[in-house]
Amino acid sequence: MLARWRAGPSLAEALNAEALNVAAVPRFVPQAALPPGEGYEAFIRRSGQVPTRDNLHDFFNGLVWLQRPALKARLNTWHGLEARRGPLRDALTLLDENGALLHGAPPPLVAALVARDWRRLFVELRPLWREQRLELVGHALLEKLVQPRKPICAHVLLAEPLEPLGLATKPFHPLPVLGVPGWWAPNAAPGFYDDAAVFRPRRVLQTG
Repeated sequence: MLARWRAGPSLAEALNAEALNVAAVPRFVPQAALPPGEGYEAFIRRSGQVPTRDNLHDFFNGLVWLQRPALKARLNTWHGLEARRGPLRDALTLLDENGALLHGAPPPLVAALVARDWRRLFVELRPLWREQRLELVGHALLEKLVQPRKPICAHVLLAEPLEPLGLATKPFHPLPVLGVPGWWAPNAAPGFYDDAAVFRPRRVLQTG
């Protein structure tokens, strides 16, 4: 895909060529096709076309459309449920730009993630990660990972979003994705997770 884009066509043309083999993917069009004053998501719903610029951000957006067309279409539909920006649209933006899905994680891993117990999550439970599927669906997140840095953090959902009301509550959990075992060679080094600037413990509010 990247080679096809670099070979000459616009990104929209390169994505359309790839989309020929994928069902239910909308057509990609140049950004200039978006009428002045019309919202990006509203235009996609109305026209079945995705405005696309020739840059890495939209490259990764296109790749997610190719890999997860049903999910992207669902998120686009949900954008139309709020007349103006509110909790649902905020959550949709977080997921679309910086989201990840952790599929079928066992209870100990989930508990450590929710508690932000990074040492338990990444060190003590390290063997469990061999069986896990962490799927990155945020295109801005993918773009950031072109230049890997330890602080890059995803907004993780523990299940694929199937209805909008639950998503509007923003049930995300932060995850420093380059701490995931096997995802980045440096995290195998002793002391990698001792960096308190990245792997901060969850603050517990004191009462009384």
